[in-house]
Amino acid sequence: MSTRSSASVRFGRYGLLIVAGVLSLAPLVWMVFSSLKPGAEIVARPFSFDFDQLTLGNFRAMLDTIPIGIGFRNTAIVVVVKGALTMVFCPMAGFAFAKYAFPGKRILFATVLVTLMLPTLVLLIPLLLEMSQFGWVSTFQALILPGAIDAFGVFWMRQVIMAIPDELLDAARVDGAGDLRIFVSIVMPVIRPGLAALGVLTFINIYNDFVWPVVAVNDEQHQTLQVMLSALSQNIRSGQLGADWTSVWGQLLAASTVAAIPVLIVFIFLQRHLIKGVMAGSLKG
Repeated sequence: MSTRSSASVRFGRYGLLIVAGVLSLAPLVWMVFSSLKPGAEIVARPFSFDFDQLTLGNFRAMLDTIPIGIGFRNTAIVVVVKGALTMVFCPMAGFAFAKYAFPGKRILFATVLVTLMLPTLVLLIPLLLEMSQFGWVSTFQALILPGAIDAFGVFWMRQVIMAIPDELLDAARVDGAGDLRIFVSIVMPVIRPGLAALGVLTFINIYNDFVWPVVAVNDEQHQTLQVMLSALSQNIRSGQLGADWTSVWGQLLAASTVAAIPVLIVFIFLQRHLIKGVMAGSLKG
């Protein structure tokens, strides 16, 4: 291939990447700038930006309308506790499936994969009945425990740990290391890229979860951020009699902008670990 042809191909690839990046970022940029516009301007001229009219009024109105601080607090509690359970037990289960032989191993792992394929809606009623029997409806237990040991996390860790040479583990056993020490001292350091990727994916999954929290929680004190955002429009219309309906859009965009900040921060700082982890998980299956 000539130098000119190679340059053209490279230019075409970069051009496609730039176009894809612009298309992906355009809604986010529009959301941020629109959240700084008066509600009437958002409805009348959604794609125009007059920097002289930018205001923080939507954010102040949003803070007066919903207890977004409680939503962030509840979401943080669920993310930290549920994420910790996922990051501890999923690698253990993946290690067992990847490096140990025991009766019923294939059937048990197939069962894990089947649960991974089931739609979330299929499990809602059984889980809700189970939480009701335990008396956990509208509690943090109901938000945290179901799905804490995620089928995808077990599958992901199994794929990553399978890439570890068996000879490395056998050498540790010869030196007298037990199973727990092998897992902590050898397996965990080796799978750090895959573990970091699982951490990012787990954070995004728990942070963005809406279906289960809206079913399991009925009181405002335990509502997560996503549930509060979904109820913002209804709360404004029912609780602010006579309010300008155009302000609804400004408050919704302001709340969405605030809610997007943690996800953007996590992705910006951990994107390299996510990419390395994805590559590590695809090396051996």
